[in-house]
Amino acid sequence: MANLIEDAKRSIDELIGKAYAAAVSAGELPEGGLGSGKVEIPKDSANGDYAANHAMASAKALGMQPRKIAEALLSHLELEGSFFEKAEIAGPGFINLRLSDKWYGEVLASIMREGGSYGSCDEGKGEKVMVEFVSANPTGPMTIGNARGGVLGDALASVMQRAGYDVWREFYVNDAGNQVDLFGKSIEARYLQLIKGEDAVEFPDNGYHGDDIKELARLIHERDGDKYLDMDSAERCKAFVEFGLPHNIALMEKHLERYRISFDKWFLESSLHESGYVAETVKLLENAGHTYEKDGAIWLKNTEFGADKDEVLRRANGFYTYYAVDIAYHRNKFIERGFDRVIDVWGADHHGHAIRFAASMTAPELGLEDKKLDFLIMQMVRLVRGNEIVKVSKRTGKALTLNDLMDEIGVDACRFFFNAKPDTHLEFDLDLAIRQDSENPVYYVQYAHARICSLLAALAEEGHKPDGSVSAALLREPQERELIKQLAQYTDEIRLAARDYDPSRINRYVTELAARFHRFYNACRIKDAEPELLSARLALCDCTRSVIANALSIIGVTAPEKM
Repeated sequence: MANLIEDAKRSIDELIGKAYAAAVSAGELPEGGLGSGKVEIPKDSANGDYAANHAMASAKALGMQPRKIAEALLSHLELEGSFFEKAEIAGPGFINLRLSDKWYGEVLASIMREGGSYGSCDEGKGEKVMVEFVSANPTGPMTIGNARGGVLGDALASVMQRAGYDVWREFYVNDAGNQVDLFGKSIEARYLQLIKGEDAVEFPDNGYHGDDIKELARLIHERDGDKYLDMDSAERCKAFVEFGLPHNIALMEKHLERYRISFDKWFLESSLHESGYVAETVKLLENAGHTYEKDGAIWLKNTEFGADKDEVLRRANGFYTYYAVDIAYHRNKFIERGFDRVIDVWGADHHGHAIRFAASMTAPELGLEDKKLDFLIMQMVRLVRGNEIVKVSKRTGKALTLNDLMDEIGVDACRFFFNAKPDTHLEFDLDLAIRQDSENPVYYVQYAHARICSLLAALAEEGHKPDGSVSAALLREPQERELIKQLAQYTDEIRLAARDYDPSRINRYVTELAARFHRFYNACRIKDAEPELLSARLALCDCTRSVIANALSIIGVTAPEKM
């Protein structure tokens, strides 16, 4: 797949290498001294489209002033047929180059040729990667934190797929442990209250107080009546959990599907216990001497691996801790299922746990020496409306959930706004998210796409359609060139977003692409341009439409044709 930014940089290295060889042959430069220079894109295009510092990098080895070296190189620089039409010396010896029609034409040709796959690259070389995200507790509805983690995880997975990784999306279902026991007891209390009255039945102090628990109790009573009234409490709670968990998980799947997120697997924690995998994993650590007993509990010597404290693996009552289960789960990811890399998307409150857990996973007996465990730690979200912090739903008066938010502002705004830079606190302006003007970034980008679609439709009625070719030599206006440069940047943005685990780069990229399109549209005539120029600009518009839709698809946002 094309990466014309990198192709241009490589081309400069080759051109300068050939120029150096010619200068040596001409006796103008000594042999064996051309340094490995850097090629960069200047912040100000007045200084050229690319700048090379090869002359400065070679000064010491060649024993010459950089500017003299640059002059010799420039005199032998053959640009004919290359991606560059002009080169000049600047400052102490930079060689600045300006792109040619060939490069601009190749950018547009690549977009037209590659279509929806434009921007993809093979950076990952098929490495098998799991992204585990959301993994919300199934004892209640998904929160705003889950909403952010869902978008970041899904967008990261999409970016990595485009970058050539073999990606697997997974939701880890906590269907075992104390929280599930408490879930059953909470439903039990609400069920008994329905029959006997609220004052007659005490609710657990640390129980789940949400209306969703009342709804589960109502559904059970509606289906089975007083069937469970005289049943043993443990048996009753077990039955309620067996009803409540699948119900909640199905609801999560439904809401996440609405949120445009689907998983390759919903992995059940209970399967690790039932298979004996947790016990086996802890035994590995015990046999290797990495544990000790204290107060009847089994502790992991986590400080031996660089952590700041040891961790309990098995309590005195014989139950395994969430920490032991986490180790087993990640061992399962790497050893049993063969992932080369695992990325966990966690909230900021898990930062300390992530550091300690990463230390634990270095225990040699776990067999993960050649595996890579990474964390995408996202900062907290604060919802605001006007000058007020929002914590409840206007519709229900209860804590705002993911589903409430989708009802209020729509899926597109949710996904675009939550895909902000993960390592910064997010102030989510609900009023801004529904505004239909250029201040709202998702509207601004979608409007650019719709504007192009309307233009293409109007011109098609007049007999003008993109024909899959373009004469870039006609696109000489600064706004045209800047737009094409932004289109060319897309492949690198995908590569960098995957490398840095920062899918928010795609938001920033597509917002800038929309801005450059609007500037081009306002500055350059299209409908009444000369036929050949109209055709070239039409092709540029169609390429821009394609890349906007492409980028929005990565972050799960629609590209409307009308607004």
